[in-house]
Amino acid sequence: MTTIAGNRRLPWIDHLRTFIIFLVVIQHACVTYSHVGSWYILSKSEPSFAIKMVFVLWQGHAQSFFMGLLFFVSGYFAELSFNRKGANAFLRERWARLGLPTLFFMLVITPFIVIVLKPWYEPVDSIVTFYRDYLSSGRFIGSTGPMWFAFALLIFCVLFVVWRVAVRTAPMNVSSSPPSAIKLILFGLALVIATFVARLWFPLGSSVINFQLGYFPQYIMAFVVGLFAARHQWLQGLAASPAAKRAGQIAIVVGPLALLAILFLNRPLGAKLFEVISGGWHWPAFELAAWEQLSGLGIALGLLAWFSSRFNDENRALRWLSDRAFGVYLFHTPVLIAFTLWLRPLEASVNPLILAALLSIVGLIISFGIADVARRVPVLRAMV
Repeated sequence: MTTIAGNRRLPWIDHLRTFIIFLVVIQHACVTYSHVGSWYILSKSEPSFAIKMVFVLWQGHAQSFFMGLLFFVSGYFAELSFNRKGANAFLRERWARLGLPTLFFMLVITPFIVIVLKPWYEPVDSIVTFYRDYLSSGRFIGSTGPMWFAFALLIFCVLFVVWRVAVRTAPMNVSSSPPSAIKLILFGLALVIATFVARLWFPLGSSVINFQLGYFPQYIMAFVVGLFAARHQWLQGLAASPAAKRAGQIAIVVGPLALLAILFLNRPLGAKLFEVISGGWHWPAFELAAWEQLSGLGIALGLLAWFSSRFNDENRALRWLSDRAFGVYLFHTPVLIAFTLWLRPLEASVNPLILAALLSIVGLIISFGIADVARRVPVLRAMV
């Protein structure tokens, strides 16, 4: 259960995190059939242009906010947890909750995918040979899959502890007003500029040890703002503000129209569109960065407002989902890959949107089931 200073419960934060993890699973299922983005396994053929555009609208909007919002929430609770536990206990807890699951994915789940599921049909001589080459080459370091988030968050938390210990700041006991609409707009513009600049060196599609650094300005800034939200105790004030609700409404209406306009205006680029829009000193690259960050910020603010006002109650079903959400994050990758292979015979005759929906539903159900079982296994319980 999520708490804040004074042990007041915030069930809506738990439900928001569960919702984001739902989106992560759905996003990866969509990548499988859209060929928009990278994933372990894709359908054998790309969808039609019309269907691909539906995927682009959905995936683009999800990508614009969901991981940044998860880093924001993580930063918020990192500050509170550090204040409660101190540096050493906080780092031990972060290692257990983030480091160990990441190692488990790299050393157990990734080899299972390669050796057993074989989505790339690469021959493996033996498990011993695979592990020898996998570890000695250092390839395992970049084999975090979706757990790159936990790996990055662990690094952020370590740097946060170094900063807190170095400056020796005391916990704040007085709440302050949430950022005004003007400050939120300025923050959005800072996100745009930082993202555009980062993509001069790290365009979309590039990665370093599985970190897509072109997205990291949002993640870093969201984590830091989460720390300040906790330190100055204005998260609930922000979520309840008219500015947050209004931002969400604007983003939902304007966001899709703006993305379609960007794609339409740059249609003369043809096959070069993705290359140009992904990064570099190109106006389309700035357009995409501006749309992505401003739309993503608006949706994130709207979700804070929506969940805080509509989902601040607790029941057994929501609690069950929340308790198993991180387990779903950890285990959904091999589940999606296995069921994608199982659905192969349907690819030629079934609409990719239907297949993506089916894979999402089945993937979520099975992943929650596996997470539930994992919580009953002593060696896995601490990680999920």
